[in-house]
Amino acid sequence: MLRNQFLLRPDITYLNFGAFGSCPKPVFQQYQQLQLELEQEPSYFMNVAGPQYLKESKKSLAEYLNAHEDDLVYVSNPSFAANIVAKNFPLKQNDEVLATNIEYGACDLTWEYYCKKSGAVYKRQNIQLPIESKESFVQNFLSGLTDRTRLIFISHITSSTGLRLPVEEISSIAKEKNIPVFIDGAHAPGQIPVDLSLLDVDFYTGTCHKWMMTPKGCSFLYVKKEWQNSLEPLAVSWGYNAIRPSHSQFLDYHQIQGTRDYTAFLTVPHAINFIKENNWEEVSSRYQQMTQTNAPELCSHLNTKPIAPISNEFVAQLYSAEVKTKEPEKLHNYLYEKHKIQIPVMYQNGKTYLRYSLNAFNEQSDLDKLFDAIKEIKTTTNLIDHN
Repeated sequence: MLRNQFLLRPDITYLNFGAFGSCPKPVFQQYQQLQLELEQEPSYFMNVAGPQYLKESKKSLAEYLNAHEDDLVYVSNPSFAANIVAKNFPLKQNDEVLATNIEYGACDLTWEYYCKKSGAVYKRQNIQLPIESKESFVQNFLSGLTDRTRLIFISHITSSTGLRLPVEEISSIAKEKNIPVFIDGAHAPGQIPVDLSLLDVDFYTGTCHKWMMTPKGCSFLYVKKEWQNSLEPLAVSWGYNAIRPSHSQFLDYHQIQGTRDYTAFLTVPHAINFIKENNWEEVSSRYQQMTQTNAPELCSHLNTKPIAPISNEFVAQLYSAEVKTKEPEKLHNYLYEKHKIQIPVMYQNGKTYLRYSLNAFNEQSDLDKLFDAIKEIKTTTNLIDHN
């Protein structure tokens, strides 16, 4: 196990890698070194060294994602990326953006905001849970298409419900119908393979600070070339009418944002090296198996049924099960304060989910501790309903 490579507190059982990944020590050390270099000679770093490091970092990320580096810009998080696209996507009165009703809340709010401004409709297609199969999900989701659908927005792996969705099949059908696709891949890179050339979607955003394990505030937006010049920046800065424009308006508009500490972006090559050096494909496979093996026991302790088949098609290193509680915040706090377990308790569509996520520092004993805590809570408190 690689636990000694991480900075996590030893007294906390950390089952929330999906929300906030932990940065390995070697990558964090490179991050601090970059920040030190910035502060030792700020002018040189901002004008010379930093841009060169950024170019090298984007090249490394592009190779990892099988994309062209000019089609990628770094952003702080996927919500920022969603805002760039939603602000600029050409929507008119009564147009529709089709999404599931299990998307990430901040992205839901982004699309609701911009759809309201244009008179369009953000259509959250009701997904029938439990999902029976890939085929049933695709049929269920695409039944929301109409002649007014202008864009499909869908998660690669959902947040609250922790489900890997069949975006490959969705994207293929959308392409046949000439409907653009935007994938929210916040949880995908580093957890499952992401090949942007093969996926061939119009927009894709993902984090590097979750499963790729960079420092926080490091994400990316991929945009297919035909859309790039239509995206105005959220903040107009030196890249607009640049004195020395680059070969790409897309890069100038969204990459040149004035003074900011973007050293987290520059750690991506170091994170990818860490992934390669530690045979992460094998690590991910091992923890995906652990995630799936323990899923039935979590459901049993919570007296609930799986919301999708427990298989590679739907489950990677995240697993969510419905927990019947009237006080989700108190349940989370009790698990943390009494049992020192950091695990999210999330509310969506009238249901509450307990979600564990596993990575290289976890052991089976971490999940055993969670199961013991659930048994104690059911016995001594009213935080989990028994029915």
